Amino acid sequence: MTRVSPAPLIKSGNIGAGADPVSELSGLTSGARFVRACLRRPVDRTPVWFLRQAGRYMAEYQAVRKHHTLLEICKQPKLAAEVTITAAEKLDVDAAIIFADLLLPFECMGLPFEFQAGEGPVVHHPVRTLADVQRLRVDRASELGYVAEAIERVVAHFKDRLGIIGFCGAPFTLASYMIEGGGSRNYVHTKTLMYRQPGAWRQLLDKLVAVLREYAAQQVTAGADVIQIFDSWAGALSVADYREFVLPATTILVREVQALGVPVIYFGVDTASLLPAMRETGADVLGLDWRVPLDEGWRNLDYAVAVQGNLDPITLFAEPELIRRRVHQILAQAGGRPGHIFNLGHGIVPGTAVENVQAVVKFVREYVQPAALAGVPRG
Repeated sequence: MTRVSPAPLIKSGNIGAGADPVSELSGLTSGARFVRACLRRPVDRTPVWFLRQAGRYMAEYQAVRKHHTLLEICKQPKLAAEVTITAAEKLDVDAAIIFADLLLPFECMGLPFEFQAGEGPVVHHPVRTLADVQRLRVDRASELGYVAEAIERVVAHFKDRLGIIGFCGAPFTLASYMIEGGGSRNYVHTKTLMYRQPGAWRQLLDKLVAVLREYAAQQVTAGADVIQIFDSWAGALSVADYREFVLPATTILVREVQALGVPVIYFGVDTASLLPAMRETGADVLGLDWRVPLDEGWRNLDYAVAVQGNLDPITLFAEPELIRRRVHQILAQAGGRPGHIFNLGHGIVPGTAVENVQAVVKFVREYVQPAALAGVPRG
């Protein structure tokens, strides 16, 4: 079992403070490279991994799904680890994100859900009232230990060769699933509870933070180098609503995960207008989707955090030369500044050619930053 360390660079096999910069970068493992980039430290090349890098686009995953449901894979550590490892090795990426689902904490909170064909996740008894919120449990997070066990298996396989990413949903996104009963276009029920029952809303987010804190701690103890917090639906909020109703609880979660000794990646979709507010959470890395140019998004953050992204996942359906141009364009926008992790702006979609995902890794690694810019700390 990997130890919890207040110094992520040491945990990932890096040389400590005061080391010679040149020798410090020589022979970096992929895991060390990834964690260093999260902390805006110089690296020898841009690390790369993909959102949903294990999924339906990959034949190996489809073979497992023929015999197991999504939740069965999540709850069987051997299967979850196998799916995680297979994808990371096939793509030759710098980090492996554990195979799990955002909604797993619902069950231990007393809110069952299921996946329905063509419908996605469905919560049959949505949380709509203060009484519903009060019934939610916060004392059973230990039941999620199967995710930590899967992480232990992945860590045992890769050791320090790759960065290991654990994750959880953000309070707002999980609350919205609880309240809407599934995905939503307008989040009417969520915003109504938020506006009209602010006490119930705060209590709901507090309960989610309590469970997610323990869930993240399990993953870090198991060996996760980084925790990514997914706020998939935060883009449905105005800046004012995000600041008033979401930022306080999210900030608490981010800071408590960081206190475990690991960096935090905070990611949302369609959140360009929210980026300055999201920065206030104190997350080490902010994920950028493809709707904002990487250089513009980073500049709007005053270069005060690392950034992850941000190729449009549908670009992977293009011809290789166009994919190469888009990859190199993003790397040029990063400008060699320490703190860029190459990724997509959202997850790989079904039907994507695995060869095109592999090509992105190749295109990232072949890119040569202009000598005048490479590795020069700025901002």
